[in-house]
Amino acid sequence: MRRTLDIAPLRSFVAVADCGGFQRAATALHLSQAAVSQHVRRLESATGRVLVERQGRGSQLTRDGEQLLGQARRILSLHDETLHGFGLEEIEETVLIGSTEHGAAQLLPVLAAVLGQSLPQHRVRFRIDRGTTLREGLEAGRIDLALLIGPADDPRTWPVGELELTWYSAPAWRRPAAAQPISVVAFDQPCALRSRALETLSLHAVETVIGAEAMQLAGVQAAVGAGLGIALMATFGQTPEGLVARDDLPRPAPLPLALWARQGLPAETSQRVAEALRQVLAQLPAAQRNATHLELATGA
Repeated sequence: MRRTLDIAPLRSFVAVADCGGFQRAATALHLSQAAVSQHVRRLESATGRVLVERQGRGSQLTRDGEQLLGQARRILSLHDETLHGFGLEEIEETVLIGSTEHGAAQLLPVLAAVLGQSLPQHRVRFRIDRGTTLREGLEAGRIDLALLIGPADDPRTWPVGELELTWYSAPAWRRPAAAQPISVVAFDQPCALRSRALETLSLHAVETVIGAEAMQLAGVQAAVGAGLGIALMATFGQTPEGLVARDDLPRPAPLPLALWARQGLPAETSQRVAEALRQVLAQLPAAQRNATHLELATGA
């Protein structure tokens, strides 16, 4: 029996993955939930594999579903690009950009507005998550673009700038005597900010001890505010409430930033997003631009 992966079911399947559930996918595609469910069942029948599993009110891709997702994105991209080349339809593709929580409040509203002009035929969505999770999503094809710490030494990367870092502490915190180690509040490993903090202090012969660890930014800021130690953060020059910037500690070197694209994403899309990021940087006030936080999908 000849098996076929039809375009409409593939589009519904990708929407379920992007939206995290059948109902939200149905809303995004202007279809009924029953139609989306039927599309996924057709794909499962064609592949002979279970692709999506229910998880509470949401859904989760199986390992076979993860494998299909990247291929489905490429098939849809080529399909839509072909039709668009013949002028047969106006296409509104979704571009999913990975972001950590750190820069979301300051950067994403401005970036979304700029991308609305740079990518008029695309619907831009953002995924807020840990950098390590975003890297995995990028490789699996679950997200399209992510701004990551590291040099642009790969064909899929676009250099964007550098991430300036600042030490923060509670107002009452005082640096201990030279013979005593400094307590550091750090993100859970792996984390580029954690590594840079410890490396910077080590290079200046400053002994350290981890005073607290947290997975999320709010936890790090809370621990610092409680006086459990200092933390290295990137904040667009905006000091977190209840904390103070420190200029009596070794100055850390900035971290390079590069925009990464998933395999198969058109280079023009990546280039436009990279240019939009540079434009946003140029629009920032000088004080903020000198502290180029841009922590979209950094290692934290």
